[in-house]
Order: sequence, then C-alpha cells, then structure tokens
Amino acid sequence: MEYNASANPALSPSEYTAALIQVLRERRAAIAGVSALEIGVGSGVVLAELGALGAASLCGVDIEESAIDACQTLLVAEGMDDRAILHLGDMWEPVGAHRFDLIVANLPHFPMPDGGYGIRRPSWSAGGPDGRRFLDRFIDGLAAQLSREGRALITHNAFVGLDATRDRLLPFGLEARSALSRQVFIPPEKIALMPDAIWRREEGRTLFHLGPYAFGEMVVLEIAWDGTFAAEGDNG
Repeated sequence: MEYNASANPALSPSEYTAALIQVLRERRAAIAGVSALEIGVGSGVVLAELGALGAASLCGVDIEESAIDACQTLLVAEGMDDRAILHLGDMWEPVGAHRFDLIVANLPHFPMPDGGYGIRRPSWSAGGPDGRRFLDRFIDGLAAQLSREGRALITHNAFVGLDATRDRLLPFGLEARSALSRQVFIPPEKIALMPDAIWRREEGRTLFHLGPYAFGEMVVLEIAWDGTFAAEGDNG
C-alpha cells in the first residue's frame, strides 16, 4: 500500500489494527476467495489488506462518514473498489440478512465513560464503563451474519472479560480461541479514565505496571461454530 503523509491522524491504525493484520496475513491461504465484512472500517487498512490477500468481495460498515470516505479513498488507490461495498451505518443494520465467510472487527472496547480520547472520536474510543458496550452487540448479531463455514476475528482486551465473551457466544452455537496474544502499552491518560474496580480486579493478571508505565493483555480472538476447533485438533 502506498504511504500517504496527508492521511487523517485521527484515523491512524493502532497496535490493535496491526495485530489483526498480522493474524490475517498468517491465514492468507484461507482468505483467498472469501466474502469478507469489516465492522468499523476506520482508516480502511484492514479491509484493504483483506483485498490484498485475495478476498473475493469486501464489505465495510462504519458509523462515521469520515471513515467511510477514508476507506473508499484507500480502496480506490489500491484498485479494490470494484469488489467493495461500503455502508454508513450502525453495526449490523446495513448488511441485512447477508452472511459472510470472514468477519473482522477492531471495536472500541476500552473501559471508560462516554467521550473521546485525544483526537479520536467518541465512537472510536469509549466502550462504556465495563468496555463491553460494542463487544456484546457484535456477539449478539454475529451468528446471523456468519456463514456455516465462516470465521470471525476480533481484537479483545483481556481485561474486559474473555470468559464473559466465551459465555455469551455459547447460546448462539459459537466458540472462541486466542489466535494471538500480546501486551500493549496503555497511556496514563487512558488509565486515568479506567474504572478503579477494573484495575483492582485485573492488576497482576491482565494489567500490570512497570515503574510509571502500564500495560495490558490484548488478544486477537478467533470465533467459529461449535466443534470447529476440536475438528482441527485444537480445543482452544
């Protein structure tokens, strides 16, 4: 992809975006020919990467018009706009009953009150006091959009409850496993917005300090229909 020094800094890809792209690249053989959906396209780099890896069709949704514009610009520049459809709208609403082979999302899910963070818009920052506002909505709609052989890949802060996500998936006939785990730096400005109860609960488990610096565990979570991972010889 061509570097653009004039790109909107508010849409700049994060560590989470980079982790998601890493997992996609590791699965390039499985991406060729799929129908792909991204919920929350942001800058458009993940959707463009899916196109570069051979996805047959690209669909993207974002609630912010500036994100749709940025994604469209990138897809045109990369010559992928002819197999892409972008929707301005909220989560699952714009895609109706259509099912996809691969669904990806890097949703706002940092536990913090409503409001923006730095130059990021509120819709790209706050996940609510427990961080699960958008995660739970994503999970509740996923089964209706995922093809029977499909997979989903999402970024997920471990400190907002991986077990809670697995439990919420179960009634829909879905299961999850970690595809990648890494530590991410959490700026002090964000730590100040995190509810104290979450820090107390997770300190030493999924959150830790090194001197004045805070870090948290983030995973890329892979979601599939029940029995998929066992059939592959992996119980998650």
